[in-house]
Amino acid sequence: MTPFGGWDMPLQYTSVLDEHRACRNAAVVFDVSHLGTLRVAGAGAYEALQRSLSNDLRRIAPGRAQYTHLLDPDDAHVVDDIIVWWVSPEEFFVMPNASNTERVVSALLRGATDVGCVAADITHDRCVLALQGPRAKSMAGDISPSFGEVGRFRVATTRWSGHDCVVAGTGYTGEDGLEIHIPASGAGELWDAILDHGFVAAGLGARDTLRLEAGLPLHGHDLGPGISPLQAGLQWVVGWESDFIGKAALAAELERGVTHRLMGLTVEGRQPPRADYEVLLGGAVVGRVSSGNFSPMLGCGIALAFVESQYALDDDIVEFSISARGKLLPARRSALPFVARQ
Repeated sequence: MTPFGGWDMPLQYTSVLDEHRACRNAAVVFDVSHLGTLRVAGAGAYEALQRSLSNDLRRIAPGRAQYTHLLDPDDAHVVDDIIVWWVSPEEFFVMPNASNTERVVSALLRGATDVGCVAADITHDRCVLALQGPRAKSMAGDISPSFGEVGRFRVATTRWSGHDCVVAGTGYTGEDGLEIHIPASGAGELWDAILDHGFVAAGLGARDTLRLEAGLPLHGHDLGPGISPLQAGLQWVVGWESDFIGKAALAAELERGVTHRLMGLTVEGRQPPRADYEVLLGGAVVGRVSSGNFSPMLGCGIALAFVESQYALDDDIVEFSISARGKLLPARRSALPFVARQ
């Protein structure tokens, strides 16, 4: 167990490598109850979220989920990256990262009170279990047929063993899967049922290596203060046709030019690059690693790094190096994701 965002989290149950490979090859279950859940409901719920978050809810509809950002109004850095579950026409679950839940709650509450909706933090009333892997959907269908019927980025309500659940086809591993929102009173029973149906319990360590192989950003490393969606290569998360917090600052950055871009690098050998290691080109520092680790599937080190745009955008520049405590690690540009969905 390890502290994480104010929670005690399981780092691993057996080993990070075993849990990682189980997710890529079969199915695992994560307890991700540390994620926040803000229930926003009422006639003004749509308007409150539409003007607060960067993505455009007009791109989806009730019964769907959307990845989005809450931006800082002054410099458009990513205050948090969020999944929104559109549960019913006037009900949304907004799910921020653990360490940012209070900030997101405060921001959305300010936008909710004057448009006729209510926003309540229900994080401590429920648990969220993430079933991930190429076999996760079929195995989940053995627990409850309704679980197996939820499509990618779809949202459905169902009952399991007397408990009202909300299920979404979302996750953070790059594999297919589900996240099940269940009242805390039923979570232990569901966890046991999931393990009884052959899922492998996986912890925070495997979740991090899986998301990195999938090229998914981690707030506090690849997103956060000083990092905008444009720098992180996430312009698709911006609904330019809607008005949202931070839009003016983001448009100003686009006009003056984005200085650094997030890119993928693979490293020769098994030594993992780490956050804040310098990225070099021809002996000159051109960027820094934001996330790095050993890839269990590729058998080498991989990294996400912010590199000066002129080099990050030039596909003809392939060879870089990473300074690892005085040792230079040869590195090559890599397309993202590092590992495709199995």
